[in-house]
Amino acid sequence: MELVDVLVVGGGPAGCWAAMSALEAGASVMLVEKGYVGTGGATASGNTTIIYTARGTAERRMSVEQRVRLGQGLADPTFIERVLDRTKENLDRLADWGYPFPSYEDGRPYRGMLRGVDYLRFLRQRLIKRGAALRDQCPADGLLVSDGIVSGATGYDRRTGERWTVRAGAVVIATGGCAFLSGALGTNNLTGDGYLLGVEAGAHLSGMEFSAQYGISPVNSGVTKGVVYFWATFSDASGRALDLAGNRHGIAWHLLDGPVFAILDKASPRLREGFRKGQPNIFVPFDRMGIDPFTQRFEVTMRHEGTVRGTGGVLADDLGQTTVPGLYAVGDASSRERMSGAVSGGGGPNSSFAMATGSWAGEAAAAFASALGARKHTRTAVPAGGDAGSERQSPSHVVEAVKERMQPLDRGFFRDEASLTESAAIFETLWRDRSWRGPGRTREAEALLATARWATAAALARRESRGLQRRTDFPDADPRSPRSLLAGGIGAAWVRETPGAERRLAS
Repeated sequence: MELVDVLVVGGGPAGCWAAMSALEAGASVMLVEKGYVGTGGATASGNTTIIYTARGTAERRMSVEQRVRLGQGLADPTFIERVLDRTKENLDRLADWGYPFPSYEDGRPYRGMLRGVDYLRFLRQRLIKRGAALRDQCPADGLLVSDGIVSGATGYDRRTGERWTVRAGAVVIATGGCAFLSGALGTNNLTGDGYLLGVEAGAHLSGMEFSAQYGISPVNSGVTKGVVYFWATFSDASGRALDLAGNRHGIAWHLLDGPVFAILDKASPRLREGFRKGQPNIFVPFDRMGIDPFTQRFEVTMRHEGTVRGTGGVLADDLGQTTVPGLYAVGDASSRERMSGAVSGGGGPNSSFAMATGSWAGEAAAAFASALGARKHTRTAVPAGGDAGSERQSPSHVVEAVKERMQPLDRGFFRDEASLTESAAIFETLWRDRSWRGPGRTREAEALLATARWATAAALARRESRGLQRRTDFPDADPRSPRSLLAGGIGAAWVRETPGAERRLAS
């Protein structure tokens, strides 16, 4: 057993910033990651934009107004301002630490984009130098609680099979979201693990109905960078042009009837060069297939990005504190409703949210642990849930059932009472069957199924269409709908309105 002040579960950007902030606040820190800190998750697999603006400028005002306008009644401008303030501060600190930002042609530094793998490698190296203990290939499979306060976690080392236990004054969940194993680039290890950990300890989820985010992708690629498709001409199998202009809703409708093709022929030569320099990973699959996407048609599909780019997650306050004392949630693992509302934030807002929430939670967790003093390691701790053991193969029938109900466009992208009710029944039957449960990777399957249960229950409860919640039986937004829906429950999934929340929403 190891003892630390703050334990961070998950090694993406939010987790790294949480660990960094906790270290700078004087806490001892351990970061555990089920992959490798620096290469796992969605950010590590490509470049990511980020919002770099100063308060009071026209650029800041436009950024905030855009998020509020797109958020469909849920985004909070005050919170967005705070996120962007902290993002700018942290980006400036990255530059001071020596991170190699690119430059404009005139030599001015450009801080609106980060190369994912370089960014995370830089943070990893800085964490090690500052004294953080990093544990790669060490997934957490359960939280510890002491009199209702989270006091650590347990897990196993994937390389040795040995169990580990860490007692901590506070725990930060930074495990990312859930993309339901759709094959979207960088998301195969994002199975909703943190949601299950949090709910087992008593945390609540919010915004889970806004989980149906899909990204446009070539059929033979997992890259879901969508910006280039605003300069695309779409067509059906016969070559007939489709008036879509990157419209995901329209593309999804046409995909229900047959194949859809695209060609990026509307991009100017200068823009084509910019795309290749700014988002090179978009073009790697094309180059491998010998396709010039600017002059040749290619078939596209839509891949489920779930809560990785969607909205739902663990409910947390301004400091990342969940409804459970000593437990914090950040980045994709936490609800982004106040940042992006009922829609996907996309790259820039989401990466800004991860950076800011990670920083706040690291500071708050360090303060919480400090206030406990010597008691943080002497309390009696019991498991909040989960199965102990080493890794074993995931039960394929559970994984496939979740994929079959969540991924298809006519069940996930477009929803109705009948399909949601059928999915809920299937998930409930699987959940109550204890025979397939066990140690190791069965926890991934359990988290995947749990996330699907909560997302489906929330989608059933919100009887309207708003943002990523597309109900074909309730096609319009309803101003009488609750502002936010909470979800949770282990034995039985539940959904209810946020206590005291304003009910009416602008449509």
